[in-house]
Amino acid sequence: MAQIAIQVQDKSNTILCEKAFCEKNYIVYNAAYAQGDKICIKATAYPCYAVIALDDTMAESLVYLTGDFSFEIPFGEAKKSYNPKSFSLDRHYVSARSATQSEISAYRDLAFNPYDNHDNKTAFPHAFANVETRGEAVFAARNAIDGLFANDMHGEWPWTSWGINRNPEAAFHLDFGRSVKINRLVITLRADFPHDACWKSGRVTFSDSSEMELQFSETGEAQQFDFPEKEITALTFDRLLKYDDHSPFPALTQFQVFGSEIDSERGSTLG
Repeated sequence: MAQIAIQVQDKSNTILCEKAFCEKNYIVYNAAYAQGDKICIKATAYPCYAVIALDDTMAESLVYLTGDFSFEIPFGEAKKSYNPKSFSLDRHYVSARSATQSEISAYRDLAFNPYDNHDNKTAFPHAFANVETRGEAVFAARNAIDGLFANDMHGEWPWTSWGINRNPEAAFHLDFGRSVKINRLVITLRADFPHDACWKSGRVTFSDSSEMELQFSETGEAQQFDFPEKEITALTFDRLLKYDDHSPFPALTQFQVFGSEIDSERGSTLG
């Protein structure tokens, strides 16, 4: 089982606070974050499964690490997609630990990762898209896997979403970083009516080259799609056709993917 280390670094990579490698780790950073500061999670070996919570206002997330993970503290426009209380004031609690066997083997939402960001290449799952409305953080692809379901408004936290800027070629991608077994999608569309429209259909293309056509209802409720179990490493959500109404603004609030690890027994020993 991998051991985990935590660091807070400044924009010059100077270490401001750290705790050495252990299976269950935390730090308390007694200072206000500055622009360019980042939280770094490191493991003794990769790949491995870790449970991280980078701020005490945010949920723990089980992530699959393929290398050192660095999370830059959000400021300014980037901060609008996070709880205003997060990463604020002058005392911060950060935790990271090796995932337990029961956590790894559980049937769960494999897409959940509130610590995802554009630069993330090592902590999976990771979401990205070919378009995000005006490039604003509150419409970034990462918002669709952050676990927030508020969808009766749009904009700043907690009403963040993936916005497509009216682009008919918009595509949302989700990478799991390894093979996983899945059999259910649960999709929550944004429903800030009458400002919003809903998609009436969409396509999911899985990494095994199979496709699935989704038909949506005009609702803000979560919509579930079950299918025979398949093994994949990634998927794409596109061909988004909206209902014919006055609004040009459909958007995605949450994209959940339920399943389990391919080899959960082996998973507990990775790293």
